Order: sequence, then structure tokens, then C-alpha cells
Amino acid sequence: QVQLVESGGGLVQAGGSLTLSCAASGSIYSIRIMGWFRQAPGKQRELVASITAGTPPNYAESVKGRFTVSRNYANNTVYLQMNTLKPEDTSVYYCYCNARIQGRSWRSDDYWGQGTQVTVSS
Repeated sequence: QVQLVESGGGLVQAGGSLTLSCAASGSIYSIRIMGWFRQAPGKQRELVASITAGTPPNYAESVKGRFTVSRNYANNTVYLQMNTLKPEDTSVYYCYCNARIQGRSWRSDDYWGQGTQVTVSS
């Protein structure tokens, strides 16, 4: 299995910045996609940003130009640099990956972190 541990959430004023980190561990054979989703109360979970080897990062329209996703392939870590934060960015942010595990490399599965709260005050 794969475990994802997030860090870096918190409370910030509008216009401020935060960086989220997520480290994947476990019986990892390979990770194809890593990224971030978010879910606000009463709303559906939505993609924020994702990154796949060999392709440009993918961003939600609402965060383009403000958020940057990056990945350290050596230690299976993904980051989300969030700048110019807005109150509407307030949400629980979930780390995500699509990975293959040792002993079952023919199959890929989705894995999720526990979530980290980001609150942007106006």
C-alpha cells in the first residue's frame, strides 16, 4: 500500500502564501501522477493541480498563475506553492497519487492523504 502524509496547511490572510508538502511512502513500485485536490464544505472535491512525468503540470482555472505544483521524483514528494491566496481558496486540501505497488506492478490504484486545512481570512 501507499501512505500519503501532508503538511503545511494553516491560517493565512488574503494575499498571503502557503506551501503544502506531501510525502508518499510504502511498497511503491512507481508513481505516475501526484497532485492536489480540495474540498470545501458542501462542495464536491475538485482538482487543484497535478503533475505527471514528461508532461506539463495541470491546473484548475481558478488557481492558474497563483499556484505552482512541483515534484521530487527521488523521494516521492509533491509540493503546492500557493501565492496570492483568496478567501475562496479556503478548503481541505488532499494529496493524491496514482501508483503501482511492489508485487502488484501490473495494476495502478489511487491513494489519498488525510487532508490538511487551509483557511484564508479576508
